[in-house]
Amino acid sequence: MNIQSIFKKLGPGLVTGAADDDPSGIATYSQAGAQFGPTLLWTLVLTYPLMSAVQLISARVGRVTGSGLARNLRRVMPRWAVAILVALLFIANTINIGADLAAMGESAQLVVGRGEHVFTIVFAVASLLLQMFVPYRRYANFLKWLTLVLAAYIALVFMVKVDWIAAARGMVVPTIAGTAAATTIVAIFGTTISPFLFFWQASQEVEEVGQRDRRQPLVDVPEQGPKALSRIRYDTFGGMAISNIVGLAIMLGTAATLHAAGKTDIQTAADAAKALEPVAGKLAFALFSLGIIGTGLLAVPVLAGSAGYAIGETFDWNTGLEEKPRDAKAFYVVIAVAMMLGIGIDWSPIDPIRALFWSAVVNGVVAVPILIGTMLVASRKAVMGEFTAGLVLKIFGWLTTAVMAAAVIGMAVFPG
Repeated sequence: MNIQSIFKKLGPGLVTGAADDDPSGIATYSQAGAQFGPTLLWTLVLTYPLMSAVQLISARVGRVTGSGLARNLRRVMPRWAVAILVALLFIANTINIGADLAAMGESAQLVVGRGEHVFTIVFAVASLLLQMFVPYRRYANFLKWLTLVLAAYIALVFMVKVDWIAAARGMVVPTIAGTAAATTIVAIFGTTISPFLFFWQASQEVEEVGQRDRRQPLVDVPEQGPKALSRIRYDTFGGMAISNIVGLAIMLGTAATLHAAGKTDIQTAADAAKALEPVAGKLAFALFSLGIIGTGLLAVPVLAGSAGYAIGETFDWNTGLEEKPRDAKAFYVVIAVAMMLGIGIDWSPIDPIRALFWSAVVNGVVAVPILIGTMLVASRKAVMGEFTAGLVLKIFGWLTTAVMAAAVIGMAVFPG
């Protein structure tokens, strides 16, 4: 089976998983590897089944009902409560967009030698224009192929000397060495299981309805269920596996280079790229820097788009990347405002690291009620028909909700 045929079977799950490794996530994994070596690798092994479960449930809700997550949350929550949650999501996403664009601009400057703010604006405008004027079918295909940039981080592992025994131990033996490690663990959970990913994958399943194979919501055509749910499982497990393998590669690569060299003060993804050059060489530096730009081009539209879907569905606007701007004006305005505010953050005196921390706090707090609402939707026969979540999916979904609630408590106990 060649890569093209594999890619045909993948879609929303692959893009969602890859978008999870955005420049902010890369910074978190780099900090973990540089500061603690391979001792926190177990966190990404643990988060794999949890994030897979919640993304499976989100995708299932979108595919079964033909409606996005926000519209379905209104079935189990008052509209005003959903509106507050999506407003907080918009704030957190905007901060994340700003941090990602800044990291992309800084990485481009590292490679080219100048033009940090210019690159930031170019990346933002290019991303916005692609979302507005390229039909979903072609745009989704573009995003899928863009996930190949993640191979840069896997390649990095094979360019440096890794202590594989220590790495294996770090993946299976949970270690928490003090308050700083606990804070980093909370950050890893926060960046791995993020609300914007729930909304994005559910809405992409809605976009896929009617695009191929005469797909319709499964509540209307239950005979399509077995094939559709099998595809979603393959897509989601594969996408989340890629996401966590890349996270492991970044942690391993920075552990083997920066931690081994005593370079533990890493604040951003660009800091990690800069620190890598004298330790691992120009090629490792170039791969890491270009990977930041590539993942940013993938993640920024997902962040902005998920905000557009969430707000649009809450207020019953016409939404969808397949729609032309004139037919979904408010939806595209939300996306454009999120992008412009993100650029503004890059030019403002706001400390991006502190802003990202508060973004993680907001995401963590918002994730808990969204997960509760999503689990209630997925369990309701009146909404899901014969496609309610099964026992195993429910167990892991509620476990993920409990873990995210614990992460919120962790952020209060270990505030940075």
